[in-house]
Amino acid sequence: MTDKTEKNLSYAFAAESKAAIRNDAFAKRAEKDGYPQIARLFRAISDAESVHARRFLFLMRGKVGPTEENLGAAFQNEIKANVDEYPKLIKDAMDENNKTALQAFSHARDVESRHAELYKKAMNDMLAERHSKYYVCQVCGYIFEDSLPENCPVCGAPKSKFNLVE
Repeated sequence: MTDKTEKNLSYAFAAESKAAIRNDAFAKRAEKDGYPQIARLFRAISDAESVHARRFLFLMRGKVGPTEENLGAAFQNEIKANVDEYPKLIKDAMDENNKTALQAFSHARDVESRHAELYKKAMNDMLAERHSKYYVCQVCGYIFEDSLPENCPVCGAPKSKFNLVE
């Protein structure tokens, strides 16, 4: 595969990933606004965009490997986001006195460290064949394993704001 094709696949993956998330957000808003048919259309298109994104990701060299390698890469990506990426975003939000962005970036940073913990634990659990349930906070993205407390430790959301991942 040429470098140009690799670059184009990376661009297409990012664009399709963004479109999938954007259409999912549009679906949530359409549902809230009382347009269930439009919400279904947005969800269907979101799913289709995810199909495209996954296809491009699998075509890129070295992006998806054996599970052991994927866990290691995912762990490193979470650490990098927590240590290198979010501190810069948080500083810029503070400099601009944008409290909403500051809170969103801070929550995401805190959740990334939790994701890293879960990946590290999963590496060990894989050998022990231990299985867990995961609950995701729909406000900040924090993940609880096996059981839920009353409130999210990052954003304070009640347990009703968590979805079980099956």
